[in-house]
Amino acid sequence: MPTWPALAAAAAVEPAPDWQPITSLTPFEGTYQAFYKGRLAGDATLALARAGANRWQVSLEVRGKRGFAGVLGLNLLQTTLFEQHNGQLRPLTQHTERRGLFLGKKVEGSYDWNNGTAQWRGDIDRRRRAPVALQAGDLSALLINLAIMRDAVPGAQMQYRFADLGRVRLHQYQAAARTEITEVGELSYDALRVWRSNNSPGDAMVLWLANGVPTPIRIAQQEDGQDTIDLQLIQYQGE
Repeated sequence: MPTWPALAAAAAVEPAPDWQPITSLTPFEGTYQAFYKGRLAGDATLALARAGANRWQVSLEVRGKRGFAGVLGLNLLQTTLFEQHNGQLRPLTQHTERRGLFLGKKVEGSYDWNNGTAQWRGDIDRRRRAPVALQAGDLSALLINLAIMRDAVPGAQMQYRFADLGRVRLHQYQAAARTEITEVGELSYDALRVWRSNNSPGDAMVLWLANGVPTPIRIAQQEDGQDTIDLQLIQYQGE
C-alpha cells in the first residue's frame, strides 16, 4: 500500500505497467528556465524540504531577469508550511510575495485547524480577508502540485479543494491516457501530461511528469487565451 495516501477524490485507475507513482514525501529541488509569453525571462526553483518533526515546506520562486519580466512582477515567491496528519497533507501557513520595480505585494495566510478556518492578511482585496471555512483535505496551490505528482497515473481523474489567498475552489484534473515523448530544453522524457479540466474559458494549467523525476519536468499556465508562465526543468536533485 502507498505510504502517501490520497488527499482527495481520484478515479480508481490502475497504474500503467511501467508507470511508477510517487508514494512518499522526499526532499527535492528542481531548477527551471522561466518563459514569459514565449520568451526566456529568467529562472525558477521548486523545492520540498523538511521543516522539523513531521513538518515540511514546499516553495516556488520565480526570478525574472530579462526584458520587462522583473518590471511586470514576474518575480514571485510562494511557500507553504504543512504537516502530515491522518494521511493528509495539511497546510499550516502560506506566504505569497510578488516583487517588481513598480510594485511589491506580500500576503500571509494561516490555517487554524482547531477552529476550522483559514485567513489571509496583507496586500489582498478586503473581500478576501474574511475567514474561510476549512474542510479536511483542503490544499494550497503548491500542495495541489504535490498531490498531482502523487496521484497521477495514466487516465486518472483527480479532484482537490483549493483553499488559498482567501478563496475556495474545486479543482479537477485529468491525466492523459498514456505517456508520450516530450522535449524539455535539450532533453527528452517519456512524460505524462496532466491538465486542469475545469478552468475558466481561455485559461489553462498543465503539468508534465516523468518517471524517476521527483519534480514536474514542465509547468505551463495560460490566461485569457495567452501563454503566461512556462517553467521548463533544466536540473534537479532528490533523495
